[in-house]
Amino acid sequence: SHKLKKRMNANMQSLGLTGMQCRVMHYILVKYAEGPIYQRDVESAFGLSRSTATGILQLMEKNDLIVRKSVTSDGRLKSLIPTEKAAHLDEQIGESLRQTEQRLTRGLSSKQLSMFLETISHMSANLDG
Repeated sequence: SHKLKKRMNANMQSLGLTGMQCRVMHYILVKYAEGPIYQRDVESAFGLSRSTATGILQLMEKNDLIVRKSVTSDGRLKSLIPTEKAAHLDEQIGESLRQTEQRLTRGLSSKQLSMFLETISHMSANLDG
């Protein structure tokens, strides 16, 4: 986990982003296509505190990746709207992730990979219950 996070941060550094910003940006892009998305959705999806999510989103807004737009029905809510820059970067990030996944799984058979995914899914479920 540590090595993967370190590699992701190094890969994303050339784009001026952290691994977490990339994940949040991708999440916003995907969810925005389904309907309005708000800060609380990001907090819930990533298990972030309000202050941590605020910091990430403020930096993303400063870097022109998202725009926050007030909701007319509730002045406290601000809809998160991805920019064209975010969509363009998401394509580059996707390619970087594909390359990382290829490197990570190099030399593994499909059977080994399937067994790993099944095992890790089971372990994760054990932690939930």
